[in-house]
Amino acid sequence: MRRYRLDGFGGPASLRLEKCDVPVPGPRQVLVRMRAWSLNHRDLLIAHGRYGPDVLPGVVPVSDGAGEVVETGGEVGRWQPGDRVTGLFLPDWQSGRPRLTRALGGSADGVLAEYVVFDENAVVAAPAHLGFAEAATLPCAAVTAWQAVVEMGGLHPGQSVLTLGSGGVSVFALQIAAAGGARVIATSGSDGKLERLRALGAGEVINHAEVPDWGARVASLTGGGVDHVVEVGGAGTMRQSITAARVGGRISVIGVLSGGAGISPVPMLRKVLCVQGVQVGSAEMSEAMNRALEGHRIRPVIDREFPFSDAGDAYRYLESGRHVGKVVLTAD
Repeated sequence: MRRYRLDGFGGPASLRLEKCDVPVPGPRQVLVRMRAWSLNHRDLLIAHGRYGPDVLPGVVPVSDGAGEVVETGGEVGRWQPGDRVTGLFLPDWQSGRPRLTRALGGSADGVLAEYVVFDENAVVAAPAHLGFAEAATLPCAAVTAWQAVVEMGGLHPGQSVLTLGSGGVSVFALQIAAAGGARVIATSGSDGKLERLRALGAGEVINHAEVPDWGARVASLTGGGVDHVVEVGGAGTMRQSITAARVGGRISVIGVLSGGAGISPVPMLRKVLCVQGVQVGSAEMSEAMNRALEGHRIRPVIDREFPFSDAGDAYRYLESGRHVGKVVLTAD
């Protein structure tokens, strides 16, 4: 079989395609033939050596993928050959309070391989209405959006939610919030992308390139600010997100896409804001999200698909920032 490893941290050029034996599952493991993989901004940070010190040297990259079980260990009772599954970003977090231990594609080998062995509890059933490419987009971005918008954000009809940009987490947050009856406001620096976001359910859109003080525009549109900001920009956008949130509102901090100087806590105190970090989610959350996706017939937005053998091109396309939604690799 073929798999990729990161030979250093020189960006997409560090991806090395190698051949190796198909792994054999242990007694409580399953062997999955991978059919599709999905990239996240995190994968770019790891490839460039900007993710942190806990990345495994020579790691098999990428956390997100979907496939079918082809072999099970002798003690596995949950799965059988032919089952369609996706892996868990955090394979040791089943339910309850966060367990931030192994994370695929970083501190543990990921899934950018034609066959992968998983512990039997480290996969969940793929939503029945989705193909492999669509299901592959779920483990990181979709579960992160679900935890932020539903588990932490208390999604309900009439709630106002602000999403930033057109990346995977933001698009999933928009789709989930709109399906739950929320009023969604979305930002982007591209009018073309804004039209896509409006078609996906955004009630209002703002071009942040034309409206630099977009936080005040959001506050004006909502008569005081939104209930919930899904914050993916980091220091570069946090000041505007604070302005956009209502008194007593929530900011879910997910990404670090833009740099910036330190943020004063004073505006957060004055607005009595709840600011909380979000780190993907548990198996229990993944399963709840999949039920909701099936119930609402939500389909992930895939911008472009690349063959497995062109992983470097897929990384470079993601890095270009031209995408809306997810960039996916499929088996070739």
